[in-house]
Amino acid sequence: MQGIQFRLQFVFAICCSWALTAFAQIDPYPRQLVQLGYNAPLEGKPPLQGYAFFYWNKPEFYRTNLTLRLAVAPTYLDSELGVKNALGDHTDVGFGIAGGAFADSYEDFDQGTFYRDQSYLGFGGEGSVGVYHLFNPDARIPLSGVVRGSYHYSAYTPYQTAPNFELPPNHGTYSIRTGLRWGGKEPLLFPSLAMEVSAWYEGQYRSEAGPYGFNGDRAVNWDSQLFWGQALLAYTFTNTDQAFFVNLIGGSSLNADRLSAYRLGAFLPLVGEFPLTLPGYYYQEISAKGFVLIGGTFIQPIEPTHLWNVMVTADTSWVNYLPGLQQPGNWLSGVAGGIVYRTSAVKLVLGYAYGIDAIRDGHRGANSIGFLMQFDLKQARTGVPNPEKPGRWNAWQQILGAFVH
Repeated sequence: MQGIQFRLQFVFAICCSWALTAFAQIDPYPRQLVQLGYNAPLEGKPPLQGYAFFYWNKPEFYRTNLTLRLAVAPTYLDSELGVKNALGDHTDVGFGIAGGAFADSYEDFDQGTFYRDQSYLGFGGEGSVGVYHLFNPDARIPLSGVVRGSYHYSAYTPYQTAPNFELPPNHGTYSIRTGLRWGGKEPLLFPSLAMEVSAWYEGQYRSEAGPYGFNGDRAVNWDSQLFWGQALLAYTFTNTDQAFFVNLIGGSSLNADRLSAYRLGAFLPLVGEFPLTLPGYYYQEISAKGFVLIGGTFIQPIEPTHLWNVMVTADTSWVNYLPGLQQPGNWLSGVAGGIVYRTSAVKLVLGYAYGIDAIRDGHRGANSIGFLMQFDLKQARTGVPNPEKPGRWNAWQQILGAFVH
């Protein structure tokens, strides 16, 4: 029982660490959100997969120009103190500290099989400084520039790892991320309205590198360069409460290794700022040095109050696999459906997902069930829950202006 408990904590910490670092711009709105996500594969024996964290954002913290963001998971904490107009009008600065247990752990998958003897635990901490500039303060849709530098230290330890498997060297990673974001998306499950077009670069430079694994069959590279872009649109029809979300994201890389590659899989929409979802697959099952992923979700009310809804989602991706982790076929697709209960304070999703091209025991096809929840403590205090019916103009300002400084 103790081993199972430890394993659950380990996996939730991995997912939460990604979710907590998701929102890399100063959030101007007060928020108190509880976020839960869980996928349970019905084939194979991978670790349980999900996220659980509390997101608290407090503008005018101590002073009117300060914003404090905290995201707390069972074994991980991420924080940022944002200073409005720190470098002049419309140029903000954020100082971040993050760290905790199991955040840098690695789970090894190859052609649909989870290799426990090649997986290991990782512990880490991070400090960062970000500069966020708004280029068009008078425009309806904000155009923001981001430059963020960080130092992250990772230390590894075995957990049911093979005795002859050499762990990666403990190391520090210096990272620089730059990007342009037109529009934006709030840190919410199925936002009512959002639009974003963005382009990003991240360089990672390590203090230690070299071979590891079984007789040095894999390596940590001295540096990795990542390039990606995203376009998304979310919309809710005010008369019917029908809603859809579509997303196109693609990335490439230079010198990527297993610790820096793009990793796709599972349907956990708040697991990161750029979740690479493939319904029905294991979380981070696919490792890629390049990819294109397109997907969409549609929500349809099924009764007069619009509290209860059905949801369908589909994702498909072309994948350029990381060397050593290839599998037959470059196209991977997955679909999902479920029941959604949504009010202004609570969103609950119970669903089923099918990984069309996932490999399991030499065959294609994988099944999973999942649960998602968002609980808005601030909205819950306002009284009787009502389904969201945002006015178009108000929602447009609120969502697309989410990152106006």
